Amino acid sequence: MVVNMEQKKLNVVWFCTDQQRWDTIHSLGNPYLHTPNIDRLVAEGVAFNRAYTQSPICTPSRSCFMTGRYPRSTKAIFNGNDNYSKDEKLISRIFADEGYVCGLTGKLHLTSAEGKVENRVDDGYTYFEYSHHPHDDWPGDGNKYQVWLHEKGVQWKDIYGGKFLSMATWPPTANPDFSGKQVGPPAEYHQTTYCVEKAIEFLEMNRKDGKPSFININPFDPHPPLDPPQAYKDRLKVEDMPLPIWKDGEMDDRPPHIQKDLIQGGQDGQVTPIGELTEYEKREHFRDYYAEIELIDDQFGRLLDYLDESGQRENTIVIFMSDHGEMNGDHGLYWKGAYFFEQLVHVPLIISCPGTFKQGLRSNALVELADIAPTLMEAIGQEVPYYMQGKSFYKILTGEANPDYHKDAVYCEYYHTLKGTHEDVDATMYYDGRYKLVTYHGKNYGELYDHETDPNEFCNLWHKPEFAVVKAELTLKSYDQTVLYNMDNSMHRLYSF
Repeated sequence: MVVNMEQKKLNVVWFCTDQQRWDTIHSLGNPYLHTPNIDRLVAEGVAFNRAYTQSPICTPSRSCFMTGRYPRSTKAIFNGNDNYSKDEKLISRIFADEGYVCGLTGKLHLTSAEGKVENRVDDGYTYFEYSHHPHDDWPGDGNKYQVWLHEKGVQWKDIYGGKFLSMATWPPTANPDFSGKQVGPPAEYHQTTYCVEKAIEFLEMNRKDGKPSFININPFDPHPPLDPPQAYKDRLKVEDMPLPIWKDGEMDDRPPHIQKDLIQGGQDGQVTPIGELTEYEKREHFRDYYAEIELIDDQFGRLLDYLDESGQRENTIVIFMSDHGEMNGDHGLYWKGAYFFEQLVHVPLIISCPGTFKQGLRSNALVELADIAPTLMEAIGQEVPYYMQGKSFYKILTGEANPDYHKDAVYCEYYHTLKGTHEDVDATMYYDGRYKLVTYHGKNYGELYDHETDPNEFCNLWHKPEFAVVKAELTLKSYDQTVLYNMDNSMHRLYSF
């Protein structure tokens, strides 16, 4: 069914956190934290229980969901690229061409932000409140969050007590005055607060002008360093937090880089090894991670309240998601890297538009972040561009399709994606809802998990003789998926020869 854009004039509010794993929402099963506002979105929309990123790292993931194309096709396969391909067309640019006023608050991260504001592409944004990360370490007014603080008469150095003084270079610059405990700025001065406040400013401006809006809201949290405001730490008790999941012997059949990171620390030694942490410190990591998410939830609630109070909620598509997850000590690992565990590739995805989409629906369909862009095109009554590789799940949102089926499998990739971390790893993941196969290309090892018997991915079946046939069948399917999902039709064949 084609939606008439003139009737609906649907706005789009797209809220994307950074490094938030799927199991961090109270109403979807997490008893350790409180997310009443995200829970409200779950009740008012469609929650996808099995949504997967196409890369466990920022730039390739964001390139994917902003184009509806897989990272290898967009050529943005790693963090740190200076420029972005001029051949790619962002969904924000498409919406701008369709008459929308488009804006961004927070990070974009399609190109490198190391020591500078990232180089922009033809992104379609006329409102650009850019802040890749909160730290005051860019020259001039490149970090709009810091400009916002100055306007409020606040100095970053007076409100921040985190471990790193600067995030503009890698590895980060240590804070010589660090007390030993991460303490972020108060909530009213937090970068997440800034992102939401500026988004509301943008939406209100366009509401008064009568123009349809498209806004990307991309706070830095809950990305490390885990430095929530002290008030949010105080909400949660460390002793009530879980310990990371672990099973003795689980490292016996892991790939070498994972075994190595267990000993030297996650992300190829850039994080304190879990073996050097006390039980209290492991729980503290979860406390701080969840505290950051509770702050996100409060600010997300401000956004929903604004949409309700201004009468825009019924015809606004609200998306809540993350670009990828966080290990947070599970399987002995922290942060991210060439890992394909559920903690890193399985992400939250909730979409709501009360005037158009089903409410209170929880979908068990396998969906990908690459599917969001084509879904949005269909939602505004436009044809999905021929070059998009994702598959629209619009009819699941409207109740016209089976909510528990969308694709046979999902796909994820890592191609030497982080400088200084797992640079010799090129890998792809194939997951059909039961079996997860990870192929390390050019290597004689891999990973195979059966979620029916081992949902926590403790037992790698790759070398088990009794799974040889299953592995062979999945390898063929994975190969087909890798080739066919990345079938690039962007040259747009029009003629016979």
